[in-house]
Amino acid sequence: MSSAFAIAEIGTMADLVTSAAGSPLQVDALRNEHEAEVLAFLSQRPLHTVFLASLIDDNGVECVSNRGAFYGFRNPAGRLSGVALIGEKTVIETQDHVALKAFARLELANTSDHLIRGEQSQIEILLASLERAGRTPGLICSEILLEQREPDPGIAAEPNLRLAGGSEIGSVVSINAAMACEENGTNPLVKDPAGLWKRVARRIDQGRVWVLVDESRTIFKADIVSETSEVAFVEGVYVCPEERRKGHGLRCMTQLARHLLRRVKSVCLVVNEANQRALALYQRAGYKVVSNYNTAYFTTV
Repeated sequence: MSSAFAIAEIGTMADLVTSAAGSPLQVDALRNEHEAEVLAFLSQRPLHTVFLASLIDDNGVECVSNRGAFYGFRNPAGRLSGVALIGEKTVIETQDHVALKAFARLELANTSDHLIRGEQSQIEILLASLERAGRTPGLICSEILLEQREPDPGIAAEPNLRLAGGSEIGSVVSINAAMACEENGTNPLVKDPAGLWKRVARRIDQGRVWVLVDESRTIFKADIVSETSEVAFVEGVYVCPEERRKGHGLRCMTQLARHLLRRVKSVCLVVNEANQRALALYQRAGYKVVSNYNTAYFTTV
């Protein structure tokens, strides 16, 4: 669902958001004029809100590049107690169960292919609400949120780890598409090839893709999908199959953390709990378990 679509449909979606007594809950579409207020709210839990805050830092509140629309829930005093991005990636930040219920009603109108990601306890409540309305995900992945604040000084440096250049867009696109297929069975090169190429090109231009390259072969790749002054969120970590178990992943992840921790306080990532090999690698590199997460994938028929 595009941002433009979500904003155009705000009247219809708002009609869905009512309390048990039938009175409207305080959910509104957020606008660029709310940016400072929203960022202040998100700053209360920077590790869990880095994705949302980084989108706003990069694009503003209202932008098609967000691939969704931002909504806010206000308590009786008129203060924000919840912020949600509803779109291709639905992410909700709230500790308020009433707000979560309201956002669940909005999510019912999100009928495009998308995913919902968040803390496990919150996602379980959200999915239960959606299931009662007949909406069930095609796939649910149990994940672990990890954080690193200080890399292990005893791990050797990888001096050849560097930022990707424009000539590496094709390689990064291919790797990211293959990883998406492996994770959820969807190939973005079939679903939205132009969008994938555009996002990768922009991320490279932003200096958020790191690679280790041997001649023309990519040995290691990692994306910084989100970054604020507090946190950098790493995703899409890849090691060439022929080069695995040679220490590239450990050295590159450690070197990447050294680069990032010069400007942020912590680095985080989410790993599928079934991927015990990757989990062991990250923990050996100094990442600590923070909490359990879930990602639910919805596909239209």
